[in-house]
Amino acid sequence: MLHYESTPVQEFHHAVLEKAGVRLLVKREDLNHPFISGNKWWKLKYNLEEARRLNKKTLLTFGGAYSNHIYAVAAAAEECNFKSIGIIRGEEVLPLNPTLRFATEHGMELHYVSREDYRKKNEADYIRHLHSAFGDFYSIPEGGTNSLALKGCSEFAETLLNLDFDYLCLASGTGGTMAGILEGFAGKREVVGISVLKGDFLTQEITNLLKTSAAEKKISSPVYGKWQVLTSYHHGGYAKVPDVLKNFIREMYQQHNLPLDPVYTGKLMWAVLEEVKKGFFKRGSTILALHTGGLQGAASYQNLYE
Repeated sequence: MLHYESTPVQEFHHAVLEKAGVRLLVKREDLNHPFISGNKWWKLKYNLEEARRLNKKTLLTFGGAYSNHIYAVAAAAEECNFKSIGIIRGEEVLPLNPTLRFATEHGMELHYVSREDYRKKNEADYIRHLHSAFGDFYSIPEGGTNSLALKGCSEFAETLLNLDFDYLCLASGTGGTMAGILEGFAGKREVVGISVLKGDFLTQEITNLLKTSAAEKKISSPVYGKWQVLTSYHHGGYAKVPDVLKNFIREMYQQHNLPLDPVYTGKLMWAVLEEVKKGFFKRGSTILALHTGGLQGAASYQNLYE
């Protein structure tokens, strides 16, 4: 179905790490596909297979104007010969930003809805309304998070267990990637999520996803090990990018040859280094930071790496 490139593990060197006696590795999943990069590849893999199995010809999904998910679904649909429809939160703004322009150039039909209507995206009546408007389609939720996404992320997590590390750190938005990784690890590694959204709700969201998944699989006593979500590194909220974060991303690129995006991975690496300073990670331990892609988001910020 989808083309996949094997990705490297890059060791990251920084004075903060040396002082703390901690090793940091970065799993460069941003390099797994030119467009369907990072966790989006794993979240979409089995959804695309299911759409094919059900003989669906069209994918319909949801997202904001700068959504990595919208970008990835448009590319995946084109690669796998599906039509695609994007339900976009808010009014159309012309000229289109780089994310939405890419989506339309790769065949996605965009439809803009009010924020009030967008909040109905998971309601059965609203889905029926969309079927009346657009006909038969395979629906993928906002961010791609569903049981099939967890399955793909769990499969990916199992491949990571071949690496030698103590903690996995990743940025988290909807919680689907982290839930899938917890399933795949089955308690064999500690997992630390960095929330990119303001608020303290992701822990419950991830817990709910895990409970639902365990129930579907009829697993009575699943093992997830030690995990937590850190909520103080959102830099003002989702897609908020203060100058201090922009400067950090620029430094990571210019001094360490590590491209980061301003919504997810920039906040991830900031959080990891701050927590290293605080002594959160044990001396002598190894951290694996998961680069979940999303670099297309950097295109909306002029001269971010310069």
